[in-house]
Amino acid sequence: MGGLALIARELGYTVSGSDQNVYPPMSTQLEQQGIRLMNGYKAENLDCEPDLVVIGNAMSRGNLEVEEVLNRGLRYTSGPQWLAEHVLQNKWVLGVAGTHGKTTTTSMLSWILEFNGFKPGFLIGGIPLNFGISARLGESDFFVIEADEYDSAFFDKRSKFVHYRPRTAILNNLEYDHADIFENLDAIKKQFHHLVRTVPSEGLIIAPACEQHVAEVLEMGCWTPVVKTAIDGEGDWQAHLLKEDGSSFAVNFEGQDQGLVDWALTGRHNVYNALSAIAAARHIGILAKDAIAALQQFQNVKRRMEVIVSRNGITVYDDFAHHPTAIKTTLDGLRKQVGGEKILAIVEPRSNTMRLGVHTQSLAESLAEADSAIVYQPDNLGWDLSRLLQYGNNIQICNSLDTIIATIKAEAGGVCHVLLMSNGSFGGIYQRLRDEL
Repeated sequence: MGGLALIARELGYTVSGSDQNVYPPMSTQLEQQGIRLMNGYKAENLDCEPDLVVIGNAMSRGNLEVEEVLNRGLRYTSGPQWLAEHVLQNKWVLGVAGTHGKTTTTSMLSWILEFNGFKPGFLIGGIPLNFGISARLGESDFFVIEADEYDSAFFDKRSKFVHYRPRTAILNNLEYDHADIFENLDAIKKQFHHLVRTVPSEGLIIAPACEQHVAEVLEMGCWTPVVKTAIDGEGDWQAHLLKEDGSSFAVNFEGQDQGLVDWALTGRHNVYNALSAIAAARHIGILAKDAIAALQQFQNVKRRMEVIVSRNGITVYDDFAHHPTAIKTTLDGLRKQVGGEKILAIVEPRSNTMRLGVHTQSLAESLAEADSAIVYQPDNLGWDLSRLLQYGNNIQICNSLDTIIATIKAEAGGVCHVLLMSNGSFGGIYQRLRDEL
């Protein structure tokens, strides 16, 4: 929603918006662009008599501002619908879908286009450090978008990505997530197949060869050429790891060497992300060697293994991982990078799926690479995290930020890597930890 506001402002509209909790980095970014922010939902926020209200998918009936929109008879739409009608018409849309890696891959692809002079528009669910903003209109016919499977609005339960109609589509992976709106994995597959149905026959779909659930979606019907990616396996695009942590790898396309990627990122998941971005860029005419040159200068996204403190042998990372698979792959990449050095993982189970307790066993098992793991149990979580203890002996449960910080200070001696994982503000623990250390 913040990204949409930036694009609307760039189109020349006067833009204001409200949210329950406004916090950086998005709040700072919006204010810098002259967008007025209102904290909390109130009827009087609509006294400016807006021509159009764009309602985010987190809003539901009963929300004071939603009710006022309906009662006043104001014109309203969903974010994806607004984008489709005002921005994506007549654009070559490159969409990045999947349970994991959407933000990072979208950022990589946007940067590859930018580096090679394409000046794309983009909408990303984070702030890529190469750009410093999460969205822009762009100066070309190309638009790169993070294609989310979450629903569009309380009045439109289709997945957001159905509105985008990409010509180039990346399907990173597919797992059960968003338990608050999807009954099971098959329900998510159905939405992904709706996306596949919108990709033209002259377009391109890119998917990892190892992703069985994506393959099952394509088997439901596909009218578009598909290229597959693989690490040390069979695929049209292949990566051969030169370092186990994924920080260096060779790229091969249809049996031909394309070049080497040496970069600051780690983890097999990021190697897959890179292969997909390179393949998508080639579809619009960017040579693999030029995409690789761009990735050498890719700076990742804020809150994706972002170092926020490095002092006295202790390094603290802020990471957005909030699904067991993402937590596991992030920890795996860090472990392969730091070897036997101590890793302390701290998790806030904040996503709607995590708050429902759907991933109890897999959450515990995802923390296995950490020497010690702390999982935050806020008062309003809704389930007892002590259930995790039966699946992992390196886990402790803390119900206050004070206790978490004290535990980190007690355990983070010598060389230690402290990994904070949350998709929210985590009660401001980041600044408090900076101060304490």
